[in-house]
Amino acid sequence: MTESEPLLGEIGGTDATNRRRHHKLAWYQWAFIVPSVVALVLAGLLITQNNQHAVPIPPVDVRGKKNVIMMVTDGMGPASLSLARSFRQHRDNLPLNDTLVLDRYLVGSSRTRSSSSLVTDSAAGATAFSCALKSYNGAIGVSPDGKPCGTVLEALKLQGYLTGLVVTTRVTDATPGAFSAHVDYRWQEDQIAEQQLNQPGLGRMVDLIIGGGRCFYTPKGKGGCRSDERDLVAEAQQQGWTYFSDVKGYEEIAKNKSVPLPLLGLVAKGDIPFDIDRDPKSHPSLKQQAQLALRALSDATKDSDQGFFLLIEGSRIDHAGHQNDPAAQVREVLAYDEAFQAVIDFVDNSDVETVVISTSDHETGGLVTARQISAEYPNYAWYPQVLVDAQKSGEYVAQVLQNSFGAAEMPLEAAGKEKLRKQVQRHLGVDDLTNGEVKSIEQALNSPQLVYVLNNIVSVRSETGWTTHGHSAVDVNIYAHTNSPSLNHALDALRGNHENIEIGAFMEAVTGSDLAAITEQVKHADHKPRRRRGTTVDAFHQAIAGPN
Repeated sequence: MTESEPLLGEIGGTDATNRRRHHKLAWYQWAFIVPSVVALVLAGLLITQNNQHAVPIPPVDVRGKKNVIMMVTDGMGPASLSLARSFRQHRDNLPLNDTLVLDRYLVGSSRTRSSSSLVTDSAAGATAFSCALKSYNGAIGVSPDGKPCGTVLEALKLQGYLTGLVVTTRVTDATPGAFSAHVDYRWQEDQIAEQQLNQPGLGRMVDLIIGGGRCFYTPKGKGGCRSDERDLVAEAQQQGWTYFSDVKGYEEIAKNKSVPLPLLGLVAKGDIPFDIDRDPKSHPSLKQQAQLALRALSDATKDSDQGFFLLIEGSRIDHAGHQNDPAAQVREVLAYDEAFQAVIDFVDNSDVETVVISTSDHETGGLVTARQISAEYPNYAWYPQVLVDAQKSGEYVAQVLQNSFGAAEMPLEAAGKEKLRKQVQRHLGVDDLTNGEVKSIEQALNSPQLVYVLNNIVSVRSETGWTTHGHSAVDVNIYAHTNSPSLNHALDALRGNHENIEIGAFMEAVTGSDLAAITEQVKHADHKPRRRRGTTVDAFHQAIAGPN
């Protein structure tokens, strides 16, 4: 493999070559990985036994009315901020001292490992926030022994808070799921959806849900993908939920003087498109969704003794990292930064004590803003203009090319190759495809690898580096802000470097919650898999989806 090839290897390797590669990999796994796993399990047991440690927080009056806003940048590491900052400075001709909104609120950093691996997945990462404990990769609101753990969202709901979830992926995905449900594996999205509407033993714990994921709320007979015939959208409406499924419905609700609760907005069958691909006439932005949620929850708690808890996630930063797509990722980070500014504006204009915490569950892709392409060593460069020129994601362009050429005989004739070049130029801004790159695209046209081939073409030209199509163990940043002097003093507890579970413990402490007491109430909830047959998990997390 050379630096100009995608990470997922050669597309045209022979069967014999692939077998030798797999045999060699298997030997390495037995010789090196298995002993490491044993050591990791032992280390995980030690961490698990001591994970409920207290976070030293200055005195806070937990009795006062508060709002808690938890924001998650799924898959965003420090390099993602560097990428977005330099991209924005270059694109908008801004001075070198211009920063992102997030940069002004940096307070610390977080270590992200799970109880089962030094490299966490989003399910374990979100469970660390929601339950303030380490759990295994794939776990949704359950402890390492598979027992449901009480979440901050549930604790605050039972204290009288209103609660909400706003995401850009499926609302049944790992991060929102870990705050609102308890299942053994992240692929149990049918059950996550059910629990979001009604948590057994507790009742309705969530008052507002906005994002994608209509698929797991509707049966296959109505275009959904549930493994049973339940229509959860219809059930929700019967239970008093107001429902919208598109940007028109969003706009109708947003223009009302008051926003009805409970509110269910499922604006995409699956994930909401990347921001680089998103049509504002079809899907609201993360900022718009967050603003609607903030207004709805704020108005509904105006005369209450308690405030609200809101989870907001920039979910698809992670997907862009998995796909090694720098053009998509930089727009996802900037879209999140705009949403973060909207939250800051809300906090600063609220007369209720409000704290916002923003962090990542992990880093994805092993992103670096440099890549050694040339033979001359070293090469100190990366080129944001290449990302400016790209107008669509690799995911979008792959679909365009498959629709155009998927049924064509390969290799393409000269006219077909020229058409392919023009489509790549139009969407990715690349007008100098090599013959080798055209051949790689042709070979991958009917393969899931096409998106990686396309994104690598952009990454090579921008000299953006990647080390993996999975997650990494890189520490991630913690950002925070409050309008309260006493809570501002409490933010000192987040300064420096922390375990991710300390963020959940911080929210528990400043609100006077008792997660252990909630755990006692939910520990008997139905969380075991009912079936695997007929269920799905997104392509980015197949390896951690649980047993077949």
